[in-house]
Amino acid sequence: MPSPTKYSFSLLESATESLRALAHPHRILIVEMLHRNKEMNVTEIYEELEIEQAVASHNLRILKDRGIVTVRRDGKNSYYALTSNTYPNVLLQLLDQLS
Repeated sequence: MPSPTKYSFSLLESATESLRALAHPHRILIVEMLHRNKEMNVTEIYEELEIEQAVASHNLRILKDRGIVTVRRDGKNSYYALTSNTYPNVLLQLLDQLS
C-alpha cells in the first residue's frame, strides 16, 4: 500500500511540536522581533512586549526547547536568536492569509 505522504510520521510529529511551540501570541511576537533585530536579551524582549520577565523567560524556554531559538551567554546576560528564517516566513504567510 503506498504511503499517503512522502513525510514520515515522526517528522510530522516533530513539525507539529514546533507549530505548537509557535502557537502563542507572545511567541509569535518574539519570533518576529528576533527576525527584525537578529539577537535580543530577555530584558529587551520583555520591555518591548510590556510583559513580566518571568512570562518572557517562560516563552523563550519553550522556543529554545523546540530548537526555534538559540541562546548565547555573555556574563549575566542571555542573548536569543532564531535558528532559522523559516519560522518567521511561515508565520508571515499565515498572517497574510488571515488578514
